Amino acid sequence: MIEILSPKELRRARDTGALVGTILQTLKDRSTAGTNLLDIDRWAKAMIIEAGASSCYVDYAPSFGRGPFGHYICTAVNDAVLHGLPHDYALADGDLLTLDLAVSMAGVAADAAISFVVGGGPSPESDAMIDATQRALSAGIAVAGPGARIGDISHAIGSVLSAAGYPINTQFGGHGIGSTMHQDPHIANTGRPGRGYTLRPGLMLALEPWVMADTAELVTDADGWTLRSATGCRTAHTEHTIAITGEGAEILTLPR
Repeated sequence: MIEILSPKELRRARDTGALVGTILQTLKDRSTAGTNLLDIDRWAKAMIIEAGASSCYVDYAPSFGRGPFGHYICTAVNDAVLHGLPHDYALADGDLLTLDLAVSMAGVAADAAISFVVGGGPSPESDAMIDATQRALSAGIAVAGPGARIGDISHAIGSVLSAAGYPINTQFGGHGIGSTMHQDPHIANTGRPGRGYTLRPGLMLALEPWVMADTAELVTDADGWTLRSATGCRTAHTEHTIAITGEGAEILTLPR
């Protein structure tokens, strides 16, 4: 299903997106050496409930996961990149942490992810990967507007990631979003321009470039959810929810 939101729904989407962005920024600020991933999950739960929102993850049970996710945020560390199931692990200085959060409020969902190095010290490999995903996301947003095609976004994202030297996995990528978290169209992180669905005002998309340092192959963790790099290399993931407007693309998941 491809959903086109009304102006009233898009106004609500701005509030949902701002909540997601604000929670992610707050969690980033709180995530220091010694922070347990389960504490991050508890903090996310408390902020979501306090805002009168609901988690898109707790009851989420897609075919690629093992039963309901059961947590409020995805926490992926180092070689983990997607669907990181929170568990009893205390962060260390230098860990590369990805936080991925989707919530629904007033009937509209928003989804975003950030990657950062715990402790903030220099980490050239990790910093380069994070920078590449951020630049790829900016490139994808820059070409998103009425009349553009999904393939234009995929091509823009993939061009940045490829130029940075990273293999690209196309199993998981961006997606439509609206009254539910995951909708059509699928937005691969590489592709051919001029192909696919034509963007129109009212369409919401979650764009999410992610990379692994030296492989495009994923393996599933024993927890049945967490996806890791097949070689054990580090990974990074950046995501925003955007809305297509008459003028271009509006980023909805920036913190307020």
